[in-house]
Amino acid sequence: MELKHLQFDAAAVATMTVKRPQALNALNREVLNEILDVLHVIRRDPSIRVLIITGAGERAFVAGADVAAMAKMSALEGLEFSKFGHHVMNLIEELPIPVIAAVNGFALGGGLELALACDLIIASDKARFGQPEINLGLIPGFGGTQRLPRRIGLNRAREVIFAGEMFDAKTAFQWGLVTQVVEPGDLMTVARSLAEKLAQKPAVALAQAKTAMRAALTMTEESGLRFEQQAFGVSFASADRIEGTTAFVEKRPPVWRHR
Repeated sequence: MELKHLQFDAAAVATMTVKRPQALNALNREVLNEILDVLHVIRRDPSIRVLIITGAGERAFVAGADVAAMAKMSALEGLEFSKFGHHVMNLIEELPIPVIAAVNGFALGGGLELALACDLIIASDKARFGQPEINLGLIPGFGGTQRLPRRIGLNRAREVIFAGEMFDAKTAFQWGLVTQVVEPGDLMTVARSLAEKLAQKPAVALAQAKTAMRAALTMTEESGLRFEQQAFGVSFASADRIEGTTAFVEKRPPVWRHR
């Protein structure tokens, strides 16, 4: 797999870094295609337990979709670009492993939408967030109108999307968008520390917990509760459930088999 705009380090804790410094890591179709290729690799590799997504350099996580490229698109091409972006973000969200966004700078437009597709967001105190598409005569096109309200509430999301202004990491933390704000030099260390902790958890239970919580956002409470029962049943049938409960009774640390 040849990557021009990404760096992918495969391991139990894998890292995917967007590298388009000349465009502040902006997303164009080529970058999205490379992300898609990496996601296919991750889904086929059961040794990967957690994925960290970040941006290269100190200025930007991902500064947005590539506006210069969009300026040349027809309406139909713009629609297809949005559909493709949605496809990629959905695949990130649907990965059966935890995904952590380590936001080191600007996470604007498509960059914020990329972070929103991740399970957890950790931010440098220099990070800046926003959905500025309104200032281009557009709306968020990679899922922002749907995922942002679910993270920070409808009223705050309305203000962010309608006004198109940036907000800082401290505000993102207060709104519950990010779980931690750290010094820039500590960002990857903190993200990796969390990822390594999650990588030690049983994979089947993690995947089922992630799926069930996603269902809570789209199902009625009654349907979601039934979904949880099924997810509990899947985890209960796993080898790791037998190991986990046996280890508890025997008062020893469990040895997970991740199946």
